[in-house]
Amino acid sequence: MDGPATLTKSQAARRDRVIQAALELGSVGGYDAVQMRDVAAAAEVALGTIYRYFSSKDHLLAAAMVEWVHDLERRVTARPPTGDTMADRVVSVLRRATRAMEREPRLSEAVVTALSSPDRGAAAAQEQSGQALGRMLGLALGDDVDPEARALISRTLGHVWFSSLIGWVNGWSGITQVGDEVEIATHLVLDQYG
Repeated sequence: MDGPATLTKSQAARRDRVIQAALELGSVGGYDAVQMRDVAAAAEVALGTIYRYFSSKDHLLAAAMVEWVHDLERRVTARPPTGDTMADRVVSVLRRATRAMEREPRLSEAVVTALSSPDRGAAAAQEQSGQALGRMLGLALGDDVDPEARALISRTLGHVWFSSLIGWVNGWSGITQVGDEVEIATHLVLDQYG
């Protein structure tokens, strides 16, 4: 499997079409709707082409989540979080991310399910998504927090957000609870910083 950095321009375009097809199918029908043959047909590529870039459906959907998170990161960078306190700014980022997931509930179910997979490709994509979320939270935390502490805070709050999303997509809780849980966790971690 070729990573995005080693692809030619035409290969990268095919890979992007595959990801977009997976996003569209997942948006309409959730995890079960993303079948590799359907993705190949929608992306107008051979089935074998998909497996050149992605080891499994979970790897493909997790890579789609990376694209989704990078898009959110671009929007957060263009319009940085606001708030009177560090906690307010972090909550702002996490609620924006949650609203993005809420707007696409079927797709959210698909990508969160894929990110929970033991597939190695999905695990690598989960790490990439976590890094992007960490950068967004880093914007909210600012330079007042030691870089090592900032990384630990971002990682911890990212874990709370992800576990809350799992609860939502599996029907254990509602989307409102996702936002509430990350807000509670954020205040527990950050209120000590003022």
